[in-house]
Amino acid sequence: MDRQDVVAFLDELFPPALAEDWDRSGLQVGPLAGPCRRAVVALDLSLDVARDLSCVDLVVTHHPLLFRPLDRLLPGTPRGEKLLLLVRSGTACYSVHTPYDIAWGGLGEALAGALGLVSLRPLVSRGRLVKLAVFVPRGHEDRVAEALFGAGAGEIGLYGHCSFRAPGIGTFLPRAGSHPYLGEAGREERADEVRLETVVPSDRLPAALAAMKGAHPYEEVAYDVYPLENPSPRHGLGRVGNLPQPASGSDVVSRFGRALGGVEPHAVYGDLEREVRRVALCGGSGGSLWEDALAAGADLFLTGEIGYHDGSDASESGLTAVAFGHQETEQPFVGHVGRLLRERFPDLVVMER
Repeated sequence: MDRQDVVAFLDELFPPALAEDWDRSGLQVGPLAGPCRRAVVALDLSLDVARDLSCVDLVVTHHPLLFRPLDRLLPGTPRGEKLLLLVRSGTACYSVHTPYDIAWGGLGEALAGALGLVSLRPLVSRGRLVKLAVFVPRGHEDRVAEALFGAGAGEIGLYGHCSFRAPGIGTFLPRAGSHPYLGEAGREERADEVRLETVVPSDRLPAALAAMKGAHPYEEVAYDVYPLENPSPRHGLGRVGNLPQPASGSDVVSRFGRALGGVEPHAVYGDLEREVRRVALCGGSGGSLWEDALAAGADLFLTGEIGYHDGSDASESGLTAVAFGHQETEQPFVGHVGRLLRERFPDLVVMER
């Protein structure tokens, strides 16, 4: 496979359009053209990884190597050495940072899965919805709708295949050289059509349009796309959900720490002996979301970092907040993305660092 194939797969799972405005995800160094036989997945591009790039075609990191602009490139600095080693080896470095944090199926689900949380939803929604309206000849609306639903359209909360359909008359005049499904070139045609409307997450719009056009019988498809103010309920920062059975805070914290590889809490604010039914979590520096966790009805908030004042305010507001460390709560990225790449590309040698 090609490096671009691997990157396209990651972009499909964790769309770049979801990146926060301040983020620098994406291609950091090197070309994406060329074969990809060996890949490395790492939380960061450390010097140890950079010094061991022999026969490595692609490095996939969580944190961007080039997060801030460089004033100069000096081989005597750690970052300068990493960049020069990448360039000399011809290895591409690609970062999947906040798109992985935000996308459904990314870090949120990896962390929530450690506790078996149910009725899971994003803590803070990200991404937008668009309204897609397409005009279909009567009798073909079901086929087009199914194609759209299969591409991720029509999801509203816990309901799928959501659409609205209204009949009407469509008119068109096929020009010379056209091959109309209905009528003939040079004569205006009137057709019984259905206006089919549905919602689409903006990051899924290209796939939805491709599926719609593939299922539509017309040579030229008439459709409208409207931006909406509605936030997409699919993606977002953090997750909140319910435990299968209530448990004490200390038990939940112990289970979460074991799932992270035996990590002990770095800081605890609030009562760990209270009964916990609803848990909010956000890996990395997610402490500022404690008010969102409280508003979502959480009893316990698990995160990577939380400041003293945020932690104190959370505790005094009735929310128990526990920090496990920035790196510790993002480390699941390595094993998760490594497993996804192996499953999708069986011939790709994937190393985890």
